[in-house]
Amino acid sequence: MESLTNTQWDVTISGTGIPQSLLALSLSRSGKKILHVDKNAYYGGPEAALSLQEAHEWASKVNEETAHLPFEDATISSSLDKPGSGLSSSRAYTLSLSPQLIYSRSQLLPTLVASKVYRQLEFQAVGSWWIYKPTSGGDKDLYRVPSSREDVFTDDLISMKSKRTLMRFLRHLQQHLKQESAEEDKPAIEDEDLDKPLSEYLTSKFHVPPELYDPLLSLSLSQTPPQATVAKYAVPRIQRHLASIGVFGPGFGSVLVKWGGGSEISQVGCRALAVGGGVYVLNAGVESLEHDNQNDEYSRIQLRLSSGEKITTKFVVGSNWDLPAQAQSPCTHDKVSRSITIVSSSLESLFPVTAEGGPTPAGAVVIFPAASLGLTNELPPIYISVHSSETAECPSGQSVLYGSVNLPGQQGQSLIECAIDKLLQSSAGPDVNILWSLRYTQLGRAVRGDTSPANDVSGNLIRFPPPSLDLAFDDSVIDLVKDAWTIIMGDDASPDNFMKFDDRESYDDED
Repeated sequence: MESLTNTQWDVTISGTGIPQSLLALSLSRSGKKILHVDKNAYYGGPEAALSLQEAHEWASKVNEETAHLPFEDATISSSLDKPGSGLSSSRAYTLSLSPQLIYSRSQLLPTLVASKVYRQLEFQAVGSWWIYKPTSGGDKDLYRVPSSREDVFTDDLISMKSKRTLMRFLRHLQQHLKQESAEEDKPAIEDEDLDKPLSEYLTSKFHVPPELYDPLLSLSLSQTPPQATVAKYAVPRIQRHLASIGVFGPGFGSVLVKWGGGSEISQVGCRALAVGGGVYVLNAGVESLEHDNQNDEYSRIQLRLSSGEKITTKFVVGSNWDLPAQAQSPCTHDKVSRSITIVSSSLESLFPVTAEGGPTPAGAVVIFPAASLGLTNELPPIYISVHSSETAECPSGQSVLYGSVNLPGQQGQSLIECAIDKLLQSSAGPDVNILWSLRYTQLGRAVRGDTSPANDVSGNLIRFPPPSLDLAFDDSVIDLVKDAWTIIMGDDASPDNFMKFDDRESYDDED
């Protein structure tokens, strides 16, 4: 193989996050000479999945290099040194830094199918949405959110009057789904007056009682306080949730990717490019960047890698965190508090089979409205995504809790800690222990619903926007990747050919 320096590269991709890896996948059969580098020793970028030892090394790096990673203030507490703690070996864990569920209606799934890489991934069901509603007895503090007609009919806590109101709202969403699928010339749901807070919209249009505000809000995965969550944002997301149920099987509408979530998707994209002749170099970030002709931004770009090698390339693609300072674009960042907690319980009660013939879920979502913790409703809700050992993220008999709240720093971490304590009190036995936890702040882009992100393009330098902080996969990533692919492919770009590949080898029906 020619050295990196002697090769005239067509494209250099910096970073192995999901956008860069999906771009690598889209270019894997382009015939172009592509170099894909990452300053880290692992794949995945912000979506990386780490063992315990890797997580400790990562936390140290975050606190040492605060300006070079989309993370801050990482701290770890562990029972590893305690005899009989129950914590297994480092490699027994695969912990995701940015866990996201994927809705069945997401653009990502047909993209993975059309590009023929879906066979390399294993998807698992996310089952129930739970909401914390403390009771005087404290024995049933977690309430399963009804998210289908069947759930509503069998729910024994909602009054009959509320059920009728809720069904009217669900029928309204169902009618708009049918209109959209039939492409009828009727007002779409986005054309309604949806500028009010969701609670006001539900009351004024459907007479929904207050007892249903939090359950419906939870289905939107909104990370803002109730009065700051407008119907224009929440209603389409509730619609997405309901429309996704049953697409791939009864009783669930979203999935997780086994063995590390987004990191697995990143590695699948990278493998596809490697098979297509791309070259990968880890532990080699881009240290400097300049055009051969300073007066022509479309000239070839000279790069110096942290490995010391100098290369030239026609296009450079990456996020701000994967490019040198002089190549970064000015942008602001949102921040959320996140945590990863390993507990010594399988938390089986959170993973019921939700429909006859449905699978046993591997994931569940638990929402804690601020008011349920005795706090003001002006604070955002806390989300805990619970993953069972079936995800291969932890050993059997344990679970991984991924906490998130739209408040950075100590205040956010305190809310997550309180929520985890309540969750364990409500769903685990008295002997449950927290075996290990990682707490950190993540920088990125909040999804606000009324704006779509765009790549920052300067000639042949393409910068992806900050990573999404949404709890579900953000479909705008597919559009960002397609835009970058279109620029790179130039006259050879055809929208009908984006991510659409034939099989490299034949598969029979059993495969």
